Amino acid sequence: MLRYAALVLGMLAFTGQAEAISRYNSTAMSCSSVQARIAREGAAIMRYRSQRNPSLTLYDRYVANEYLCPAGHIAVRAHIPTADTPSCPVLRCKPEIRERLFRRPWVFGN
Repeated sequence: MLRYAALVLGMLAFTGQAEAISRYNSTAMSCSSVQARIAREGAAIMRYRSQRNPSLTLYDRYVANEYLCPAGHIAVRAHIPTADTPSCPVLRCKPEIRERLFRRPWVFGN
């Protein structure tokens, strides 16, 4: 048990500070400024009102490239509303789905 405690303390000593991710309202910015902000910061959370239900605020994390996605995720194109266009192209992370190699179709639940 003491060995695990020493390992955890050692790992905590080498960890750096976590950087906070910025949050912005995309409908208060132009499309080019949203894209520039994401490119400059690497990742940002963009918020905007739902078009179907304006009382709901939608948000997601958008990234500059696929290398900023967590393991097992890929960058896919998404569109968000901005002040000058209803459909500004950006990238967001999405889990990568792969087929199982040895899938048995006759067994239910696989």
